[in-house]
Formats: sequence, C-alpha cells, structure tokens
Amino acid sequence: MKEYQKILGACELEDLAYQRILNWLYDQYGMSYPENKKNLLIQHISRVCKFFDMPSLAAIADRLELNGYKDLQDAIVHAATTNHTYFFREPLILNYFKEIILPMLPKEGVRIWSAATSFGDEAFTLAIIAAEARGFIWAKQNLEILGTDVSRVVIASAATGIYSETHVDKMPIELLERYFVYLGNGQFRVQDDLRHICKFHSFNLKSENYLFPKAFHVVFCRNVLYYFDRAHQRHVVDAIYKVTEPGGYLVTCVAMSVRDLDSRWIYIENGIYQKAY
Repeated sequence: MKEYQKILGACELEDLAYQRILNWLYDQYGMSYPENKKNLLIQHISRVCKFFDMPSLAAIADRLELNGYKDLQDAIVHAATTNHTYFFREPLILNYFKEIILPMLPKEGVRIWSAATSFGDEAFTLAIIAAEARGFIWAKQNLEILGTDVSRVVIASAATGIYSETHVDKMPIELLERYFVYLGNGQFRVQDDLRHICKFHSFNLKSENYLFPKAFHVVFCRNVLYYFDRAHQRHVVDAIYKVTEPGGYLVTCVAMSVRDLDSRWIYIENGIYQKAY
C-alpha cells in the first residue's frame, strides 16, 4: 500500500509539474494545449529531460520559472511546436496566392511575411512561386520575404537553407533542379540567390511589439493560430492587420477561420482575408 501511495504521489507531482510547464508556455508565448494532446506533449518534453540529463518534469519546470536557461527554454518551445512542414504544403492555398494574389501585388518592393515559418519551407516556397511567375531577376530585385518562428532552433535551421529529401519530395523535379544544389546524402541546399530573398528571425506572435520597418503586402499565418486561445488569436490577427498594407492579404490554413474573431479582415474565401483599402 505504501509503495502504491508513493507511486501515486510521484504521478501527482509530475502532473503538477506538467501544468506548470503549460502555464509557462501560455504566459510566455500564449500557447494552449487541449487535454487530448497531453501524452504527446509529455513525450516531447521527456526527450528534452533526457537530452539535458534532468530527472523529472518538475526539474524542467523549476528551471523554466527561473527564466535564465535559454537553451532549455528554446528546447521546450521547440518540443511544444509541431514543425511538421515541407515545400509546397497546401497547394490549394498556394495556387490562390499564385493565380489571384500575386498578380495584384506591386511591381516593386513586394514584402511578404511568413509568420510561422518553421524550418523555412513556406518562405522559400513563396519565393519560388514568385520567381516562376514574375521571373527570377524580378524576384531578386523586388521581393523581400521575412520568415519568423517562435522557435530559435528551427530559425537557425531555416537560415542554412539545407533540407532533407522529406522536405522537398513533393516539389516538381524541375523546380528542385532549378532552385537547389544537391549536397549528397539526401541533403539539398537552396540556391544562393533565392536564399538572399528570404531573411529569418525568431519572433513571438504573443508580443505586443509588432515593430517592422515597413508594412507587408501579404502575411501567411498558417498552422499556428490553433495553438492560441480566442483572446490570443484575436490579438495576433489584429496585430497582423496593423502591419499589413491597405488592400493586403492574410493567408491562414483552410481549416482555421478568423471570421468569428471580430476582426477587421474581410473574408474572401476559406483561408484568405483582405485588409480594406
């Protein structure tokens, strides 16, 4: 009986520690997780425990709350985000960008923000689509793409422009040959001129300070809003609205609607919204 009580007590402590980690993720980054994601998230956090040679979730929570362990914080944020991404993901949305949005954009000084860029697949995909539609010379001279993500781990990877086969295997082979250099061992690097179009920085969408030198013509915010509760979702889409040019676009994933968030975005179709002129 005593042994059972001991095990039960340890489980209760780990549950409490898990909740403390959830609270930290919410307070710092606005991330919320449903109960049905608990086991998956604990698995990911347990890998962080093993990597840092820490004995328990409680030890992780203690260090997070001290707010001085940047490597550990980065690892937890990385563990808490899915980062399942690849080039040319969600072709229906990308087709709309190519066929409808891109022709409406200015001839010069086009600025696009990939607001949850993960490993950079989306940012480089948009650069390739624009280069194919308007010409590579035009893209090099007139297109700027900013890729941001809350995880510094994936941003560091995006900046290298190096990808495994699983990231590029859905690309048309002619685009792969045109815009990538094969490094061997199943690794591909984005061609240098294309890399210069895309810049990558870490950014917390919960931040109150959406301070950018210039507004964007298009903002892609896909596969990230479901991490937030309604209050934070509203904050993010309103903040994006303020840093978007009049007539500019917000692109979300098809399954994520912002129509019920009382925002100023004008609904165009599923996953596509426009700022009033």
